[in-house]
Amino acid sequence: MENETIKQKKVPSLLDALIPLGVLVTLLSTSVYLFSDNSSFGPNQIALLFSMGVAAIIGLKNGYTWAEIEKGIVKGISLSLGAILILFAVGALIGSWMLSGTVPTLIYFGLELLNPSFFYAATCLICAIVAMSIGSSWTTAATVGVALMGVASGMGMSDAITAGAVISGAYFGDKISPLSETTNLAPAVAGTELFEHIRYMLWTTIPSFVIALILFTILGFSAAEQETSSNIAQMQALLAQEFNISWVMLVPLIVLLTLAIKKMPAFPAVAIGALLGAIWAVLFQPDVIQNMLQEDQQGALGVAAVVWTSLFDGVVFNTADENLNSLLSRGGMSSMLNTIWLIICAMSFGAVLESTGLLKAVVALFLRGAHSAGSMISRTILTCIGTNIITADQYISIVMPGRMYKEEYAKRGLHQLNLSRSLEDGGTITSPLIPWNTCGAYMQGVLLVHPFDYFIYTFFNLINPVLAVIYAYLGVKILRIPIPEVVIEVGDEEVAVIESPQAKL
Repeated sequence: MENETIKQKKVPSLLDALIPLGVLVTLLSTSVYLFSDNSSFGPNQIALLFSMGVAAIIGLKNGYTWAEIEKGIVKGISLSLGAILILFAVGALIGSWMLSGTVPTLIYFGLELLNPSFFYAATCLICAIVAMSIGSSWTTAATVGVALMGVASGMGMSDAITAGAVISGAYFGDKISPLSETTNLAPAVAGTELFEHIRYMLWTTIPSFVIALILFTILGFSAAEQETSSNIAQMQALLAQEFNISWVMLVPLIVLLTLAIKKMPAFPAVAIGALLGAIWAVLFQPDVIQNMLQEDQQGALGVAAVVWTSLFDGVVFNTADENLNSLLSRGGMSSMLNTIWLIICAMSFGAVLESTGLLKAVVALFLRGAHSAGSMISRTILTCIGTNIITADQYISIVMPGRMYKEEYAKRGLHQLNLSRSLEDGGTITSPLIPWNTCGAYMQGVLLVHPFDYFIYTFFNLINPVLAVIYAYLGVKILRIPIPEVVIEVGDEEVAVIESPQAKL
């Protein structure tokens, strides 16, 4: 009976595959036009679910059962559960670190140490160092990145440019760190060795990062003329008045970074950091907690209620300065619910496309006419970007193209290092540029800047894929291997024929 069901399934046509994609692009464009910056707070989710429904109908038409499609959706959502747990932990961490004075202390000292002329470049470099040390762009953005966004606000610098610098640095460090999940995933899928993969990536990654630093430096000098030291001093005075500012407040951050360097998984490490922040709030910020007590809250139970609330619903400050209130009033697990809603909808849409064969039909289109190393690598990068857009997950954008192109690279005499590097150049670093991607939704939730606003300033993420394609067409650092033998029979004998790589490329 099972074999009969399989036989009844039709291979989806290219038109089948393009219909739900066309519907999604149309609805997302309409969503942005109608709702602008609020499009990620519900409208985009509806667009993804409606497009998922269209894809499911096409799957039913081609012989798939609803049970099979639903199983694919459940599997797709399950792939994002690890990220969802991390998101909840990050929300709790931001809330407790605001209450404990950890983030305000980082902002205070950042305002003291960073010069407006070099602020954007320094932001990018600091995030790169931290991400390279811990192997996580998400943790970097949620900790150091949040603090640097606060510093930018205190200096009167651009939120969008600062977010672009945070993301550029965080993804550079993540990309070349042996501790990073994606840096380990790409060579595993392509069949290469980790450190060879990292060394080979440096040829596209280092020049892209240097160019990004130069551009951020230029932007910093342009903005510095408009800044005054009075803004910085005023922000520092307000922070010192509200919080107990001390280097001791940075202990939760140091502990979190240490746990990450020791390779503790992200969810327990961030959760421990959040709980340590709650303890620090009780020990070192009693006045802050006292100011947040409600009329019916007293004593130890009242303190527990404020700290507890910071973990699940964040904190709200009511100081004399509205800018400071806006900067510090945030966090809590509840602040991540909209992001999680977006992730679930996006993963469901991608799962239906994958389980019904529609995604494979689209990707197969990219292989047509790929006769050179440049066209093969550029198609791989474009496939990764397209998979990021369609499936809304950076891990899928690495795994699926890696599986599909692995044998093709060998057939064409291209070393698998070309594939593993291309998977990162196209998959890992473009994910935060897409609002409905898990990474884009996460960065918006943490940095509070819409991806469409910071997109143009993520210089590293934009330059790296372009530079990789240029390298490919110019033949720069393209590793080749002998074309596999093709064995043919001539009478009773077998003859091995080795094709020249140039015959294919």
